[in-house]
Amino acid sequence: MQTIETVDLDAVKTRLGVPTDLAACHQIAGHIVEGHVPAAALERFLAEKPNAAGLAVPGMPIGSPGMEGGTPEPYDVVLFGPAGRRPYMRFLGDKILG
Repeated sequence: MQTIETVDLDAVKTRLGVPTDLAACHQIAGHIVEGHVPAAALERFLAEKPNAAGLAVPGMPIGSPGMEGGTPEPYDVVLFGPAGRRPYMRFLGDKILG
């Protein structure tokens, strides 16, 4: 795995096709990981290897990784890429809902 530092992250996101409303800052195995994506979703994504640019969790939902505390709210992990976007998994905190 290689880390590449950049000061123009927006240009990289645009080049990789990250939708503006899903933008954040990580890559794994050549795919984009935007927002507070749970490990279970990443593990499934890496195992299934879908034809997609990556995964995203829009916003900062309470209960998502790094946003623990308070009352968890349900949130979707979104699969996105050239074919568009669709819900990939649903969580409440770290519990998989679907």
